[in-house]
Amino acid sequence: MFQRDYFMRMIEQMTEAVGQVMQLRRELKQEDALVVIDELLDRRFGLSGKLIRTLSDEDLLAVMTKNGVVETDNIQAIAILFKQEAELYEDLGKEAESFAHSLKALHLFMRLSLIDAPPTLTNSSEEVVILLDKLSPYELPSRTKLLVAEWHESEGAFALAENIWYELLDDGAADKGEVAAFYMRLLPFQEDKLAAGGLPIEEIRTGLNSLEMEQ
Repeated sequence: MFQRDYFMRMIEQMTEAVGQVMQLRRELKQEDALVVIDELLDRRFGLSGKLIRTLSDEDLLAVMTKNGVVETDNIQAIAILFKQEAELYEDLGKEAESFAHSLKALHLFMRLSLIDAPPTLTNSSEEVVILLDKLSPYELPSRTKLLVAEWHESEGAFALAENIWYELLDDGAADKGEVAAFYMRLLPFQEDKLAAGGLPIEEIRTGLNSLEMEQ
């Protein structure tokens, strides 16, 4: 009962905050909207907003894990707020800040999707798709690409994952052994699943053979 009440309060607070931010955005009061988000980050999650912004996505998940259970609702809420901030900075013409906050939100939503977090506040996988589309004009950091490759693989989008792995290989951010390991993880899957993911078994074998010949 207590947990349900906690979730309901969180949903109410987030709904109210997002509504307030959207209203301020319509009124072209982006700076005021950013203050609303700052205040919510400071008071809602048991950490200072400054610390939340400083922590990496991995560290934030670690901090938000109690007795081995990730507080996915809190992570979702923070990711939503980062996404809102990105949109506000975009309105203000601050491209670098918008990109940085979009990237933070993307990382958190991918982490949530990878652990099958329940969609208490939003659907993490859908948010990933939206953010990847928004960030498509940009060159993503290698660390982000690694997470994107992992996420595509988990979603069964094997051809997209393969593309990312070869980008990483070209960037010098991955080696042939890692690409081969990706192919090896796919070999046990049913052929229809591989084909549905855009990477038929024949292409996987061809990829493995090519990597072996290049070594």
